[in-house]
Amino acid sequence: MQRIAKRDILIVLLCLALPGFLPSAATARTTEEGVKDAGETTGTQHPSAPAPLDSDLELVKKELLKLKRDLVILEEDLLFPASSQVAVFLSMDIGELFQLDAVTLKLNGREVAHHLYTDKQVDALFRGGIQKLFVGNVKQGQNRLTAFFTGRGPSGRDYRRAATVEFDKSFEPAFVELAITDSSARYQPEFRAAVSN
Repeated sequence: MQRIAKRDILIVLLCLALPGFLPSAATARTTEEGVKDAGETTGTQHPSAPAPLDSDLELVKKELLKLKRDLVILEEDLLFPASSQVAVFLSMDIGELFQLDAVTLKLNGREVAHHLYTDKQVDALFRGGIQKLFVGNVKQGQNRLTAFFTGRGPSGRDYRRAATVEFDKSFEPAFVELAITDSSARYQPEFRAAVSN
C-alpha cells in the first residue's frame, strides 16, 4: 500500500514538474501516421534522431533524482520530526581488549535495535568509522537508553557489558554516542555513552 502511494505521488509530481513530458493523443497519432506514410512511400522507416531523445531522457533522469532526494528528506522529516527524534551512533577506539560481536539497544525498557557484526564492520569501526545504530522517536522529557555489548574480552573470554545513559529530551533532536575504548591502566575495555543536543 505504501509503495503504491509513493509511486502515485511520484507520477503526479513528475507530470506537474515536466508539463511537456506526456504528448497529447492527437500529436502522437499524427507522428505515427507521418512515419507510417513515409515508410510506405520509400519502403523503409526513417529512424528518429537520437540526440533530442537522449537529452530529454537525461533531463528526466536528473529531475527524477532531485525529486527522489526531496522525497527522502520529506519522508525523514515526517517520520522523525526534530521534536521527538533521537539518533544513536557507535564508535570504537583501538579495540585490542575487546572484539565486538553484537550490540542491543533498549530505549525506555523496550528493545529498539540489535546488530550482529562481521569482521569487516568491526575493522571499519577500528579505523575510525561511526555506525548509525538507531534513529527513532521518543517522548519529550526523561528517557533512558541502555546498550548491551557482547563480544570477546581480554584473554579471549566471553564478555557482556552494558552502558546506560539517561537524557532529557527537549524540542531539539538528541544524539547519543556510544563509544568503546581500551583502558590500558585497568586492562579492560570501557563503554561510554554521551548525549548531545
